[in-house]
Amino acid sequence: MFEQTVSLERMEQIISLFGSFDENIKLIEKSFQVTISLRGSDLKISGEPDKVSLAVKAIDGLVLLITHGEPINEQNIRYVNSLVLDGDETNIKQLADNEGICITSKGKTVKPKTLGQKKYIEAIGQNTIVVGYGPAGTGKTYLAVAKAVTAFRAKEVNRIILTRPAVEAGEKLGFLPGDLQQKVDPYLRPLYDALFDMLGAENFQKYQERGNIEVAPLAYMRGRTLDDSFIILDEAQNTTPEQMKMFLTRLGFNSKMIVTGDVTQIDLPDGRRSGLVDVINVLKNIEDIAIVKFTEKDVVRHKLVQDIIKAYEKNEEAKKHKNYG
Repeated sequence: MFEQTVSLERMEQIISLFGSFDENIKLIEKSFQVTISLRGSDLKISGEPDKVSLAVKAIDGLVLLITHGEPINEQNIRYVNSLVLDGDETNIKQLADNEGICITSKGKTVKPKTLGQKKYIEAIGQNTIVVGYGPAGTGKTYLAVAKAVTAFRAKEVNRIILTRPAVEAGEKLGFLPGDLQQKVDPYLRPLYDALFDMLGAENFQKYQERGNIEVAPLAYMRGRTLDDSFIILDEAQNTTPEQMKMFLTRLGFNSKMIVTGDVTQIDLPDGRRSGLVDVINVLKNIEDIAIVKFTEKDVVRHKLVQDIIKAYEKNEEAKKHKNYG
């Protein structure tokens, strides 16, 4: 049995690292198949040499996050563990150095939680148009809204415009009660939720009434030129190539556009080609446009969401091999 020691300098490091009922340490033990015990301010990690070495790297990475004021939870423990297992533990410092993007209405700091999210945030800062695509739960829309609110608060833009296609409604839209806005509101709800979180319901209402914030279906964008605006197109996989081109050509002066979506969740009827799939290929080499791909590692929801995404990807790969085999 091999043993290695990690010395912790402060009591708060020990408390954060262990978590409630030692849940954090138990997760590290399970991930690397090691035993961890505390003796004074020293952690003793024992097990097979290679597994102990990996566990020590993970603990060092988590201590670095704690030192930078990051709360330790299941999500970032699993993420740090995955970086260590992939030999990318040197990148943990990039996460520790993350600056907050935005403060929510409840005083919470919004920060990127994965390297994919950090790359996305940097791309938004450096480019006029950014396409972020990948699985559900990777924070594509939420982080884009956070950047939009930050730009609006800093008076870099005069308006925030959030839009998405109401494809899921299909022909059923006509049977829903109310006017057109009331009919499409359920499909725009995720965008409202993100704005409520950042601004609070009262501020959101105030800015919406003034015309500083607009949440509308994609059809409302036709024929407009959007100057001094931060524009986000969500669920872009459900646009047609024609709609995508229409949207992108609305770009005006001093504006920024973010396009988000998941190419594995296309709801277009009759097997129509997705505008998101098109735009990833068509715009990939244009200056001032960034294409950012998220993976299941960037999922910041429940661990099972990652497992579900992996299972579906595995199933799709098996189908392809069967079809071409």
